[in-house]
Amino acid sequence: MVQADLVIYNANILTLDEQSTRAGSLASYKGKITGVWTVQQPPEGGLIKSDNFKEIDLNGATLIPGFIDTHNHILMYGQQKHQVDCRSPFNKNIKDIQQRLAEAAQQKNENEWIIGYGYDDSLLEEMRHPTKMDLDAINTKHPIFIRHISGHLAVTNSAGLQIAGITKDTPQPEGGHIEKDSLGEPTGVLFEPGAMNLVFSHVPLPDKEELIQILKEVNNDYLAEGITTNTDAGIGLFNGEEELDIYLQAIKENPRSMKMRLMILNELLIDNGPFHTYTATELDNEIQERTNGKARLDSAKIFQDGSIQGLTGALRKPYHCDNHLYGDLIYKQEIINEFALDFHQRGFRIATHGNGDRAIGSIIEAYEYALKNGEQRDHRHRIEHVQTATEKDLEKMSELDIAASFFINHVYYWGDRHRDIFLGPDRAKRLNPLKEADHLNILYTLHSDCPITPISPLFSVWAAVNRVTSSGEVLGAGQKIDVETALKTMTTYGARLNFEENEKGTIEVGKTADFAILEKDPTRINPMKIKDIHVLATYIDGKLVFEKESLKVN
Repeated sequence: MVQADLVIYNANILTLDEQSTRAGSLASYKGKITGVWTVQQPPEGGLIKSDNFKEIDLNGATLIPGFIDTHNHILMYGQQKHQVDCRSPFNKNIKDIQQRLAEAAQQKNENEWIIGYGYDDSLLEEMRHPTKMDLDAINTKHPIFIRHISGHLAVTNSAGLQIAGITKDTPQPEGGHIEKDSLGEPTGVLFEPGAMNLVFSHVPLPDKEELIQILKEVNNDYLAEGITTNTDAGIGLFNGEEELDIYLQAIKENPRSMKMRLMILNELLIDNGPFHTYTATELDNEIQERTNGKARLDSAKIFQDGSIQGLTGALRKPYHCDNHLYGDLIYKQEIINEFALDFHQRGFRIATHGNGDRAIGSIIEAYEYALKNGEQRDHRHRIEHVQTATEKDLEKMSELDIAASFFINHVYYWGDRHRDIFLGPDRAKRLNPLKEADHLNILYTLHSDCPITPISPLFSVWAAVNRVTSSGEVLGAGQKIDVETALKTMTTYGARLNFEENEKGTIEVGKTADFAILEKDPTRINPMKIKDIHVLATYIDGKLVFEKESLKVN
């Protein structure tokens, strides 16, 4: 006999277990799966039904484990919904961006900041960054700050530079670069957080209650994509320690919150940081206690380079568009080595941002240093994005059991420009080398890096299976993976990366009743149509948290 407060039947269930079992019905009780049957109906008389028992007829719809996105920035996404949209192709040129900013200025009080996001110099007709002169042409009464689509650089106007005290005499900051013209004057273009934060730290942020409300609202956007577990990849990017408080309160107060995992920026964990004395266990316990178990610590987060499309990713060979440009590492090797050893010894899993292959090599070296000089354990240290990893890099990652979270959406959104502008054809065709990682048995997942690209696990699956660019060309056909493997990268493998393989990631008895219901089976349609599949409903712990279309509930 199986206890049940929920039964789903007449379903096409992709369990994604080791045997790739397909089932037709399941039962759950108090948030755990208690029965899975290959037949369309549970055995008659085999259920112990609770008082609040419900049963749902899926009428052939597909049920899969809830999606797990292992890297994105949900608070940044929520804030950008209230900022000026400077993205292309909405904006064809700098004049279009100026117009949008000017319209926003009309709604602002004098001296109030205007914040924009998403401009892409490589898609603008001018093929350059806007400058302080372009922004000053709008008006000089408002300080203006607009982020690049990569998130790794920004532009401000003269008012913004003045507020930050940036002049021709300002030295280059650690971990960033202030662009200056031939006369030494700042152009307004700021590369990487070390420079961007000189200005952005003066931008008044929404108050705590407003940010909590933003997190609650955008949580629903994620649920609508079938995401049941989500990782924010940079707690502390904007508000430092207070940002963690905002997350924990929002998660605790929201009964429909996703299960959250949090990467804590290394600046908060090192000397003078608010958590510099914490072990990973202590910080994880505090996070779980303050959210009633709905959030957990994921890792200590380090940045070791910038963005390929921002020309700040650290490469071993020069950029295709400039044979004098290699990008920069953020930390010297001895410094990142010590960070890695310290975090490893304190029990943290480490997640380090690495786009360029030189940065990836540096991260591998740091992890190897920590593993050789620290305790031996199941570490699952991970590298974020891993766009340009070489075969030797991947072989070393496999040897050291270093995991990867690939930003696969790059293939579609920037693949053409990586091939033609930034990397050249040979490196571009190996962008996000999933097939090689698969052959080497590297633990890897896919992610959206939202808001850098839209949140959609099915789009990421589509990108991994097809590797089609925005122009419709296939980039690196040899790195394609099959549909079921791609689904596992955002379910089964995601659970494993999160040390939660015994709790979730497959539809099996004893696992949590976290699942998404899809209108079509991704494994049985034209692979080019996968991104167009609608999510009909999302369940967390056996409870309906999103519904696109009313399901047949009895």
